[in-house]
Amino acid sequence: MLLQPVILSGGSGTRLWPLSREAYPKQFLPLTSEHTMLQETVRRLDGLDQEHPRHAIGLLEPLVVCNEAHRFLVAEQFRVLGRHPGAIILEPKGRNTAPALTVAALAALRGGLDPVLLVMPADHMIRDEPAFRAAVADGVTLAEQGAVVTFGIVPSKPEVGYGYIRQGEPYVGEARGESPLEGLAGHAYRLSAFVEKPDLETAQGYLADGRYLWNSGIFVLKASLWLSLIERLRPDIAQAATHAFTAGREAGQFFGLDAAAFAACPSDSIDYAVMEHIAGEARREAPATIVIPLDAGWSDVGAWSALWEVRAQDAAGNVLDGDAFVHDANNNLLIARHRMVAVVGVDDLIVVETPDAVLVVKKDRAQDVKVVTQFLEHAGRHEFRHHQRVHRPWGAYESIGHGGRYQVKRLSVKPGESLSLQMHHHRAEHWVVVSGTARVTCDDKSFLITENQSTYIPVGSAHRLENPGTIPLEIIEVQSGSYLGEDDIVRFEDVYARGSKDG
Repeated sequence: MLLQPVILSGGSGTRLWPLSREAYPKQFLPLTSEHTMLQETVRRLDGLDQEHPRHAIGLLEPLVVCNEAHRFLVAEQFRVLGRHPGAIILEPKGRNTAPALTVAALAALRGGLDPVLLVMPADHMIRDEPAFRAAVADGVTLAEQGAVVTFGIVPSKPEVGYGYIRQGEPYVGEARGESPLEGLAGHAYRLSAFVEKPDLETAQGYLADGRYLWNSGIFVLKASLWLSLIERLRPDIAQAATHAFTAGREAGQFFGLDAAAFAACPSDSIDYAVMEHIAGEARREAPATIVIPLDAGWSDVGAWSALWEVRAQDAAGNVLDGDAFVHDANNNLLIARHRMVAVVGVDDLIVVETPDAVLVVKKDRAQDVKVVTQFLEHAGRHEFRHHQRVHRPWGAYESIGHGGRYQVKRLSVKPGESLSLQMHHHRAEHWVVVSGTARVTCDDKSFLITENQSTYIPVGSAHRLENPGTIPLEIIEVQSGSYLGEDDIVRFEDVYARGSKDG
């Protein structure tokens, strides 16, 4: 049997601001290990093809569905991990998880295949990976028989930030009462209902009841089954997503959906569009809807308080990351990315420092960080979208100073990469090489400059910066002119197929 992992990487992670930004959200950050959350999602699949006790699982390369603006981040993180995605499907505009899964299912069916889909968010943590793989193997068995399977997290506390799943009776096979889980790793139950996020008293009741599980957002089902369900229950989503896919274009590992068609697609989640309708459905032709309990140290790391819970703590319950110091302080999370952070005599605080922003919030108010990001977005502040260090497919740049008619940036260009051939209407640029070797194109001239050498790019000149060497190229760029915005770019050639709006 073929198993097609589908990684949904469309989240923005605003509750983890200021580390997570719109242009560089939490799935691309190493929050719980040396690897990013996206990379951990890929890595935990290793060995899954050895978990099934009855049938060999043919594990396919993951399909990733992500925001078009994040395409190079996804590709780079796979490259660093030494892996290859099956395809990176680009959403021109976020439309939630139901349309994302629909286009992924269409991609999985190409070539006459109909694999089982393992649908996972890109930004979850699972501590006990063998337990996760064993549960997934059970889910694959059920999905091969035509079931829709989800995983309910065994709750450890009365959590008000998660939706819940109510499990029903133990599941047995449809024919002759035979259990399809005989000899496999765990138990399976009929999925009785999805339940909205509760208040604290209700959540305490759920925990005492024992039938309620946290909704993980992880699903296993055949690709063709998902398409039949979305066509029956949300034909508007099915039609628009199919149009966007069939009118899309493939470019190497990227598959770009048609922008106009996808923009017309209604936005809805997998749960609301399909799962809530089929939970406990009594129609004869309806698929079995099953929940498998999962007790594997799962967290969606959806807020700073959740990160504090899953990170290693000292004897006083403090989590320290970076140049941080505590005295007579308990149960704090301190993250220092640029400067020293010290706290004295305080408890239950979150303090996160980055080069351009500092967050201080009580741990029990961590969910309210969204009011900060809402303010920044409405005010048009750059701190909502970008870090001070802005990543590009060729490397990164960082603003280190600015004034009325100038700004200074530090550019880092990866070996073998190049910026686009471009020009600016309103600014000139001065480049100074700090380390490495640069190949510079300026109008009809091409030449090399090395460490401690510099060059000048006049306003209106067509120019390109390349790194022909084997080490990173570090450049100090001084921009001067009447307008210094990143949208003052006219691209003539670009190996990354970007437009001016990409920056």
